[in-house]
Amino acid sequence: MSPTKPLAVLVGPPGSGKSTVGAALAERLEVGLRDTDHDVEALTGSAIADLFVERGEEYFRELESEAVRAALESHSGVLSLGGGAILRRETRQALAPHYVVWLDVSVHSAVKRLEMNVPRPLLLGNVHSKFIELHRARAPFYEEVASCRVDTSDLTVEEIVDRLCEQIPYPPKESEA
Repeated sequence: MSPTKPLAVLVGPPGSGKSTVGAALAERLEVGLRDTDHDVEALTGSAIADLFVERGEEYFRELESEAVRAALESHSGVLSLGGGAILRRETRQALAPHYVVWLDVSVHSAVKRLEMNVPRPLLLGNVHSKFIELHRARAPFYEEVASCRVDTSDLTVEEIVDRLCEQIPYPPKESEA
């Protein structure tokens, strides 16, 4: 029997749709969804934004790295990672044997989505310029880990899920089961 591994791991910048697409994809594939940000919040009893303020980014990134590692080893459905999870080399290395989907998004679409969303500590201030800076810094890491890239800017959730269902190697082949 082969070890448990996610069908797909979703990565991407804030506002790319990881949570929304992840939920819809998991429902379509009839599998569970796991979000490592939720894992960290459950472990600490604190919101991500509060962890950043009270303990700092480095503390959060350490917890996030552990949550990703645990999820990669134990979750067999759709796995959604926080936008900055790919910053740590050990996380990128851990993602290497997995099917990783980079959900990318234009600045305009991301900012529009983020303005109506939960607080994002790294995007405080001018969301537009902060997003550009963040995306520019992280894009090479998303590209490094990605098995495929989908620009979610002008697509509906259903269209994104349709594309992913065409690309994700699911269900597993008989020899992999």
